[in-house]
Amino acid sequence: MQQREKLSSRLGFILLSAGCAIGLGNVWKFPFITGLYGGAVFVIIYLVFLVIFGVPIMTMEFSVGRASQKSVAKAFHELEPKGSKWHVFSWPAMAGNYLLMMFYTTVSGWLLAYLIYSAQGRFVGLTPDEVGAFFGAHVSSAGQNVLWMVIICILGFGICIIGLQKGVEQITKVMMSALLLVMVILAVRSITLPGGMAGLEFYLKPSLQPIREYGLWTVIFAAMGQSFFTLSLGIGSMAIFGSYINRDRSLTGEAINITILDTAVALLAGLIIFPACFAFGGSPDAGPPLIFITLPNIFNSMAGGRVWGTLFFVFMVFAALSTVVAVFENIIAFAIDKFNWSRTKACAVNAVALIVLSLPCALGFNAWSGMQPFGEGSVILDLEDFIVSNNLLPLGALVFLLFCVSRYGWNWKNFIAEADAGKGIKFPVKLRPYFMYGLPVLIILFYVFGIIDFFS
Repeated sequence: MQQREKLSSRLGFILLSAGCAIGLGNVWKFPFITGLYGGAVFVIIYLVFLVIFGVPIMTMEFSVGRASQKSVAKAFHELEPKGSKWHVFSWPAMAGNYLLMMFYTTVSGWLLAYLIYSAQGRFVGLTPDEVGAFFGAHVSSAGQNVLWMVIICILGFGICIIGLQKGVEQITKVMMSALLLVMVILAVRSITLPGGMAGLEFYLKPSLQPIREYGLWTVIFAAMGQSFFTLSLGIGSMAIFGSYINRDRSLTGEAINITILDTAVALLAGLIIFPACFAFGGSPDAGPPLIFITLPNIFNSMAGGRVWGTLFFVFMVFAALSTVVAVFENIIAFAIDKFNWSRTKACAVNAVALIVLSLPCALGFNAWSGMQPFGEGSVILDLEDFIVSNNLLPLGALVFLLFCVSRYGWNWKNFIAEADAGKGIKFPVKLRPYFMYGLPVLIILFYVFGIIDFFS
């Protein structure tokens, strides 16, 4: 049996866990979905769901990891009652990690490419239409998509192969610290742009207009979904970091700290994007093209835009790469726990596997664009994202929840004993009826209505 690796510090645990949660959902999806649903009202509802959804389930994932001292590969085997079958979930959970990376590596590759392009000044002097055409040409090139995806895979596993403390923990600390510093600099610059205060008002001043326009349930559902997906819950991505820490601190307090950090990054992303959009006439609800088309056009309009654009994509790459490294670590830990492989072997085998598995998404925008799983205009990425985001994440979160609160699972008392071990905020045991009955119902409703909404 190999000695279980440990993180060297509490800060490393918080930044690594936050790095897993902080990703494209914060810095890409959050700004455009906030823009779509009217700004501040959406943000308020989103924060409510973070508290009632995100923090409890994150605490449960951490508890399962710390109590078992295993990744999701073996965590349920260690804690489940004898004769029960909770461990079967380890396979779909790990499938979720692989599926997530099968498209995340391609999109992360786009960001890394745009960092290089921006630093080279490739967008300087281009018209808005030419910027849009540039992105279209990039994703339409099979060679470019595959090249940058492979570079991301090599970078991610290269960091992981160095080791947990010297590689994953130390490099994530540097990336997360740099990410926060760059975001603050960009936010100050954006807010001080002429006309930027209008974007700040849109972002922070509550308005009932989006509720009148889209309907209360639509706004609530969108906020619920964003709060749920932003923390990467349901596929064991957080459980692995629980297995790397000691019992000095209560896990509820740590989950709150990580949620606050994750939320701060999402809110800072809005402070960067909305003032800039309003200052230069960009559309804050432009959707995914916001990052690759709208914002490069905005930087072109700014004094020193090449520098600011490069800084923006530095922060985007760090946000994406922190998630890649964290999920790769979970995949590596799965191989180590399941097959007793060395870290080097687990990294080497999975690097090859992830590159091969990521090819369909990378080629789905070009050579395999004829594969349209949801009809005309859809791509392979949409199918992979649907399986993870609309199915494995909510259903996985439900499994972790029921496992922790049910007497047929790990049991409420065992969960509370683990969650509350150490100094810090304790889990709200008086709300047990909500966790046993209310939260499962909310997740099931969210899952069902999410499927209905997707296909309608």
